[in-house]
Amino acid sequence: MQLKLYNSLTGEKEIFKPILEGNVGMYVCGPTVYSNVHLGNVRTFLSFDFIYRTLMHLGYKVRYVRNITDAGHLTDDGNVENDRFVKQTRLEKLEPMEIVQKYTVDFHKVLELFNLLPPNIEPTATGHIVEQIELTQKLIERGFAYESNGSVYFDVLEYNKRGLNYGELSKRNIEELFANTRDLDGQGEKKNPQDFALWKKASPAHIMRWNSPWGEGFPGWHLECTAMSTKYLGEKFDIHGGGMDLKFPHHECEIAQGKACNDVAPVNYWMHANMLTMNSQRMSKSTGNYILPMQLVTGENDFFEKPFHPTIVRFCFLQAHYRSVLDISNDAMIASEKGFIRLMEAIKLLNSVTPDNEKQSGFDLKEWKAKSYDALADDFNSPILIAHLFEAVKYIFALNDGKETISAEDLEDLKSTMNAFVFDVLGLQNIEENNNEKLDQTLKVLIELRNQARKSKNFDLSDQIRDKLLAEGIELKDGRDGTTYVLN
Repeated sequence: MQLKLYNSLTGEKEIFKPILEGNVGMYVCGPTVYSNVHLGNVRTFLSFDFIYRTLMHLGYKVRYVRNITDAGHLTDDGNVENDRFVKQTRLEKLEPMEIVQKYTVDFHKVLELFNLLPPNIEPTATGHIVEQIELTQKLIERGFAYESNGSVYFDVLEYNKRGLNYGELSKRNIEELFANTRDLDGQGEKKNPQDFALWKKASPAHIMRWNSPWGEGFPGWHLECTAMSTKYLGEKFDIHGGGMDLKFPHHECEIAQGKACNDVAPVNYWMHANMLTMNSQRMSKSTGNYILPMQLVTGENDFFEKPFHPTIVRFCFLQAHYRSVLDISNDAMIASEKGFIRLMEAIKLLNSVTPDNEKQSGFDLKEWKAKSYDALADDFNSPILIAHLFEAVKYIFALNDGKETISAEDLEDLKSTMNAFVFDVLGLQNIEENNNEKLDQTLKVLIELRNQARKSKNFDLSDQIRDKLLAEGIELKDGRDGTTYVLN
């Protein structure tokens, strides 16, 4: 089996060859902690959690680094007042690091709720100011950056003049952009409008500020990821991930910084998760088509008819490939809930299946496992893996109904493989055992009452119990080992 992944840089699926055999260095751009993490962020981080889990399941030793942006996230290099942290401190009347702490805690709580594994290293921008200053000095010394009025900018035109290609990731024609904006050249602090900030001079009112060779200021957004990724993964590492919206300018700038500093492309494989929509429309606060993760889980929203357990949300997200746009709706969530319940019921039924070594199974377990691993190896194709899981689910229900057989050896293999795929790789969780236990006990009582009615030849009562349960989505199944139930 060869792992293939889609490289955003080349636009092709490529065979994955790690720099150090058996090891993977993976960096994913983390959150900017100035507000609550939104559902689209969760989708991105969940996608890379699945990729992280898959790599480990396939036997790789992974060093997973995901940063926290807690300073310097400018929406416009030309105006320090557009620092998102400055805006939020004024809005909430809190100190900047109070904002950082508040929303970092929220971020961790939400990701834990959706059962995301923590990264191996979670560095912060404010914890690496020294490294960012050193990188800026190196870029100035190498002629790729210049100081202007206490700020430092990366010189994109100089970068391209040296035969390098700013725009290679996003496939933008930078020369064309220069031509279209040449009349603006020389205005303001920048030599060129495309130049981006490495270090910004702090205004008198700017609270988050550090000393530097160019005066008091704060780091540019793009530089922090170069500083932290190279510190913990080296000048060149295997995988860099993030949301599609980061491809330009953020990741484009990272490539330029890495090449300009170290004469080497910093990353072998660039991976980008696609966006999340709701009811076929872009999620946006301004349009009102917007929901926070906790609102989906608690049901406190106007879009969904009921609350949905975090693992149901996770299951829904994984039914779309990470590179595809994912649209969530009430119908999609209801369908995911039904599918999840059926999947969990099948796993539970495996524990009560009686093996039969005398008969040959009609289910080719070896072929099924190969197809499932092929799905994982084909650019982490979670929807195809899930489709194969439901092939096994159909077989498990047939086993329970006595319509299929399985050997003891194959039964143990199927149990371990299903558990590995469902819980270790997909990261799904059993929903509250207490509720399941209460349902089990209640249904056992009803099944016993129905059995007594049948023994007494009171078929009207027996049928009434069966039909009323079926109307509530609970199907009773009479098999050779007794009566079981299935949630439909």
